[in-house]
Formats: sequence, C-alpha cells, structure tokens
Amino acid sequence: MEAPFKKLDGVKKVTSGYTGGKTKNPTYNKVCKKNTGHREAVQIQYDPKIVDYNKLLNVYWRQIDPTDESGQFADRGDQYKTAIFYHSKRQKELATESKKKIESLDKFCKEISTEILPFDEFYEAEERHQNFHEKNPKKYKKYRCKSGRDQFLKEKWSEVTPT
Repeated sequence: MEAPFKKLDGVKKVTSGYTGGKTKNPTYNKVCKKNTGHREAVQIQYDPKIVDYNKLLNVYWRQIDPTDESGQFADRGDQYKTAIFYHSKRQKELATESKKKIESLDKFCKEISTEILPFDEFYEAEERHQNFHEKNPKKYKKYRCKSGRDQFLKEKWSEVTPT
C-alpha cells in the first residue's frame, strides 16, 4: 500500500505499521498470530494544501478488494481486513461518503465490507517492513502477481498502479 501513496504530490511520508487493536507495541510476528486485534496499515502524512483527503480515499479504494471480509488477496485473516481509520469527524464524513460512492458504482457483486473506524494509536512496523516494495522488488512483484491483486484491480478499475 505504500507505493501508490508515495507517488502522490503532497504526500510527505508513508509508514507501514499496525493499528486498531489493544496490544501495546505489537510486532509483525504478534500481529500475524492474530491475537493483537491490530490490522496491518499505512499511516500517511500529507500536505492538505497539495493533496486533499478525498484524493487519498480515491487512491485507497483502487488498491483493495473492498468486498473481501477475510483479508486481502493472498493475505488471509483479520489483520489484513480493510479499514479506513479516521482522525476527525470530517474525515469520518468524507470516508463514509466515499464508501457510499463505491457502493453505488455497481462494480462489485458482493457488499462492501471495508470498515470506517476511529483512529486510536499507530505502531510503526519493524524497519524490514518499511518500503518493502523498494527493498525487495523481485520478491514483491512476484508476490503481487501471484496474489491476484493486479488482475483484480485491472478488472475492476481498468488500471493497475504499478510499483
């Protein structure tokens, strides 16, 4: 999820990590064991004078399968379920509006399962998980291709955002 956001003008930083759970200072291994309540996530720092929240939402929806209630593509489990974590009442409103727009597109045969949740605390992932697509490009491209993600995005959005 880092690459598409890093390409946007106005995005200052994209950080991989974990959020949404109750465990303090989770690690990748703990999150993968499914007992922290956290989801893998990215935190995006941006300049709203250059890129607005709606643009971030638009990019987000076009990177996921919003109907998959069990994970994302090859990644299965609650820690991979999609969600938008809002920081303010206005962000919640915009996220809810964007979800309604996605639902109205009739692109999907199943109900949109992406949740819109209040942000609480974000824990930065270990260094080896930051910018994984840049550090391990061959492994990442192979995973992405085999996961079905690119095929899904092309089918649903007629585009693939290459990394």
